[in-house]
Amino acid sequence: MTVESTAARKPRRSAGTRKSPSTKPELVQLLTPEGKRVKNAEYDKYVADITPEELRGLYRDMVLTRRFDAEATSLQRQGELGLWASLLGQEAAQIGSGRALRDDDYVFPTYREHGVAWCRGVDPTNLLGMFRGVNNGGWDPNSNNFHLYTIVIGSQTLHATGYAMGIAKDGADSAVIAYFGDGASSQGDVAESFTFSAVYNAPVVFFCQNNQWAISEPTEKQTRVPLYQRAQGFGFPGVRVDGNDVLASLAVTKWALERARAGEGPTLVEAYTYRMGAHTTSDDPSKYRADEEREAWEAKDPILRLRRYLEAANHADEGFFAELEAESEALGRRVREAVRAMPDPDRFAIFEHAYADGHALVDEERAGFAAYQASFADGEGA
Repeated sequence: MTVESTAARKPRRSAGTRKSPSTKPELVQLLTPEGKRVKNAEYDKYVADITPEELRGLYRDMVLTRRFDAEATSLQRQGELGLWASLLGQEAAQIGSGRALRDDDYVFPTYREHGVAWCRGVDPTNLLGMFRGVNNGGWDPNSNNFHLYTIVIGSQTLHATGYAMGIAKDGADSAVIAYFGDGASSQGDVAESFTFSAVYNAPVVFFCQNNQWAISEPTEKQTRVPLYQRAQGFGFPGVRVDGNDVLASLAVTKWALERARAGEGPTLVEAYTYRMGAHTTSDDPSKYRADEEREAWEAKDPILRLRRYLEAANHADEGFFAELEAESEALGRRVREAVRAMPDPDRFAIFEHAYADGHALVDEERAGFAAYQASFADGEGA
């Protein structure tokens, strides 16, 4: 029987029903969802000297980051913020990678890296000012080596690559990390970043938080292979880590950063995690994903996982958890008070700096908007 006749007998699958390969790659995991420590010959050494105090610190980071995130979501629902992009469920990936960084490393975030911002010492209220529309970030990137949030999907990977190429030419021994999501991995900017970083051996770590949903599109609609395998085609290593395991995220990122600092070039880290909430507060995830899926991932909660380990190893007692709860409440109050004390956004700021020398059309639009706003005071626009 010929190849052609064999192929003719097999039903063809339409492009719309094509599926990714069923083989699931192994994750680098050091803590199971039940909080049990597992050994890993390659990555154990990167967390071998971690102390109980440092473990409690990682737990504290995740708890306070989640509390801040929850407070921000509530504030948006109360009309205090225009929008909010929650990190719920992604705390381990962000805190683990954020704590792997040295002070002289440089971070290029997207708009959801609130946990990394916390690790870099950025005041959380500055993040909220941006989402309230009263500042463009509110922090000096060079003070914390943490760049401003980037809303344009994927473009920060190019910025990171260029910066990494620059510090390599300067002879610096620091590294750069660029955060992006699974949705951004389909952007041309990301592919271009991979090309340039590989060719020029740039000291950059590409950290992809694969939360499995690019707004309403699942990852399998974007790729037929696991995302970390894309690095092979560009000539540098990729690794998939359990993004709900803070220890594994810490270890793998340390390894990747050490490679970069040693002149071994870029690495792609795919942190396999899950977005527990909505893409942003303008999104309703119940319209495109099943409750059963979310419930399955709730059982893998990154904070509960580390708490179980701390308790089983006698690294934390009830006094520690009680103090942290009080600290969490205090953070929530501080965030609420700070946001409510912020001014309302300047409604006319959108017309500023649209053109360097001004423009007649912008002046016309400003005048029309002013008349519209004035109509509310006159009762016409009610």
